[in-house]
Amino acid sequence: MNILVLCTGNSARSILLESILNHASDGRITAFSAGSNPAGKVHPQSLKLLAELGHDIAKARSKSWDAFAMPDAPKMDLVITVCGSAAAETCPIWPGAPLRCHWGVEDPADCTDDCDVAFRTTYDILARRAAQLLALPFEGMEAATLKPALAQIGQQV
Repeated sequence: MNILVLCTGNSARSILLESILNHASDGRITAFSAGSNPAGKVHPQSLKLLAELGHDIAKARSKSWDAFAMPDAPKMDLVITVCGSAAAETCPIWPGAPLRCHWGVEDPADCTDDCDVAFRTTYDILARRAAQLLALPFEGMEAATLKPALAQIGQQV
């Protein structure tokens, strides 16, 4: 299953979930991430945390979702948006046919105090959600069954 994780800046939340899914899925998922208005660089705290937890960060980069709209781009089976509920934050909408769900998490890049805790909290929430997805037999699930399961996962803290 190809999964595109979208957020606005593609520097923290989407990078974290992309890495978690690739790291934990044993090849069942190939995850990518992108932003509608990419920051242009991955937040240093994202890279620090992922490296501390044994993730490969060599290819982590902030990129535009335009890269995945090209004719030669991988076909996405699922698009997960991870923008939080902040009033000033606009979450991108991916057009087209892939299954879509929203797993909103507040942006740890907005931290002013104890960024280690903010990033770790975000990582932990996304890792629990990823584990719930990986526990599903999603390869054989119909969209009508998978979509509500994904929505329920997105409500978990």
